[in-house]
Amino acid sequence: MQTKFSKTLTTYFFPVGKEIHEIVTEWVAYLRDEKLWGNDDPLFPATRIEVGASRHFEAAGLDRKHWSNASPIRKIFKNAFIDAGLDYSNPHSFRNTFVRFGEQVCKNPEQFKAWSQNLGHEKVLTTFLS
Repeated sequence: MQTKFSKTLTTYFFPVGKEIHEIVTEWVAYLRDEKLWGNDDPLFPATRIEVGASRHFEAAGLDRKHWSNASPIRKIFKNAFIDAGLDYSNPHSFRNTFVRFGEQVCKNPEQFKAWSQNLGHEKVLTTFLS
């Protein structure tokens, strides 16, 4: 996956439940089978913008690019939470939830270090302090 400072990072799917795993698996299959995307393409791509019939910019599917910043992602999250009738939680709050979950399920420091690295933290202290 693409990371800050162009580091290479191998990540593994967190144990978040069968239903979520199936949703992500279906999404990956769609990107690979329908869009013919590969490992270097984004898992959550930016929206492709084109000039539409109204001669205004419009969303036109998926772009094969990463988001340039988190603002559109926060907007997507906010709208999804509103549509579901829930209070807004920003995308980074999910990382914090994974940290708390890891604190509960990891049985020793080595497991928590691996959990921390899967979050993209080089140092486990970063995980504790975030």
